[in-house]
Amino acid sequence: MAPLPFPLAAEPDQFARESGRLLFAGPVDFLKGVVAMDGLPPADRVEVCFAGRSNVGKSSLINALTGRKNLARASNTPGRTQEINYFTLGDERYMVDLPGYGFAEAPVAVVKKWQALLKAYLGGRQTLRRAFVLIDARHGVKAVDEEILELLDRSAVTFQAVLTKADKISAKEREAVLAQVRGALSKHPAAYPEIVLTSSEKGEGIETLRALIATMA
Repeated sequence: MAPLPFPLAAEPDQFARESGRLLFAGPVDFLKGVVAMDGLPPADRVEVCFAGRSNVGKSSLINALTGRKNLARASNTPGRTQEINYFTLGDERYMVDLPGYGFAEAPVAVVKKWQALLKAYLGGRQTLRRAFVLIDARHGVKAVDEEILELLDRSAVTFQAVLTKADKISAKEREAVLAQVRGALSKHPAAYPEIVLTSSEKGEGIETLRALIATMA
């Protein structure tokens, strides 16, 4: 049988798992919130970013990755993240939380400003190694997600789909949403050919993501 396109990421090997554990067990600190491109920190280290539509669970996932409950402020209010938030991972990594895209409970002018900043960042940050695009496992890829995927294609930024809230659906629903996501990703040349399935509440996929970030050159 032919392998599935965009398989689930394999469990990390012992070296990668330990590298991830050590990275996230070390210093992880909020550095700054950026509202304009001239406020970005020096591009002197590898960085990864997390993108996702409003209320997809970005803050919860970042908190789960770092083991710190309030590092990224979680909220049930869509659009709470209004800046590009930079976090330091030790001395050699940046982790970046991007503004939520799509629907947000904010004035239209504010939302437009976020989107412009997002596009400028993705198109102009040479040290960005990968964008993790969060997709709600209950809903799959929506039209608003397609907008960011197309932007990443145009920006030549490799992105990897990360399904969030996997504990909220059944095994049967999981297979259906994975099929839908695989179909959507197949249209995007910048898509990394593996999917990470996560649950911030249950810890599923957290070690895998940590290992991916820690071993990224």
